[in-house]
Amino acid sequence: MRAMVLRRLAQLPETRDPLELVDLPDPEPGPREVRIRVAVCGVCHTEIDEIEGRAAPPRLPVVLGHQIVGRIDQVGHQVTQLEIGQRVGVGWIHSACGACPYCADGRENLCERFAATGRDANGGYAELAIAQERFAVPLPEKLSDLDAAPLLCAGAIGYRSLRLAGLRDGQRLGLSGFGASAHLVLKMARHVYPASPIYVFARNTREQEFARELGADWAGGSDDRPPRRLHATIDTTPAWRPVLASLAQLEPGGRLVINAIRKEAGDAEALQHLDYPTQLWLEKEIKSVANVTRRDLEEALALAARVPIRPEVQTFRLEEANRALLELKERKIRGAKVLVI
Repeated sequence: MRAMVLRRLAQLPETRDPLELVDLPDPEPGPREVRIRVAVCGVCHTEIDEIEGRAAPPRLPVVLGHQIVGRIDQVGHQVTQLEIGQRVGVGWIHSACGACPYCADGRENLCERFAATGRDANGGYAELAIAQERFAVPLPEKLSDLDAAPLLCAGAIGYRSLRLAGLRDGQRLGLSGFGASAHLVLKMARHVYPASPIYVFARNTREQEFARELGADWAGGSDDRPPRRLHATIDTTPAWRPVLASLAQLEPGGRLVINAIRKEAGDAEALQHLDYPTQLWLEKEIKSVANVTRRDLEEALALAARVPIRPEVQTFRLEEANRALLELKERKIRGAKVLVI
């Protein structure tokens, strides 16, 4: 099979082509695994974190990609819930122990033995991919392959962020950063909380205009003051400065949900300027998002099919994965980027 392989860590854009197109042996599924012939795979900012070494170190060499859509073409001998020919999606969660208190409580994203697709096991930047039966999710027929791919990470983790925000309909929601995940959160929030104003903070005018096109009530720069304070904000930026700005704009008792695997270290000194009285006092909360669960995948996909939610997508060929990643690094973003295998 053809695959784009990461052999060593690198920095973008200094290294413009960190992934190498190679031919690998076709993988074979284990007892409780399925093999998927990949149709499309989404491109995520987390892959840049992996390439540049900010996330937990990937197993090298590794095939990146954790927004996999395709059809099963082989099943392991203990697979009972899925079958050959079935269309499935695979997200960030590759495996968990299944026995710890977190797994028993449906929070397998917190399992100490959590393994990530495209980091700890080969992912979807390839013609074939292996997934555990438990975490290969059947896809609603109403969602096309291109619709489904961004929903498996950007959509699912956005959905989890929205749940963790604890918003009530009519309360004001802020979105800090407006890339693949935030543009899907906006669409979800419009359906789940139809009376809630949505304010978007984005660092360039293209993203701000895109947010208005999708129905944002207000859009401005990362440090701009919105018309009113917010009851909850979801931060999807890779930086620390927007975190401080978001805290300053919260109502008393408001909650900031940080939807990011890692924050870049370049502006970490901004945290030294946290002003407690104006940014964190009055029982404001900060909550992080740790990956997604199978429940998040299933519910986000069902919601997207029901609304329906159609992600904005830019497509690339498999061999163009490096270009897609570089554009993501350079913030050339309108919606989500997807590799067509």
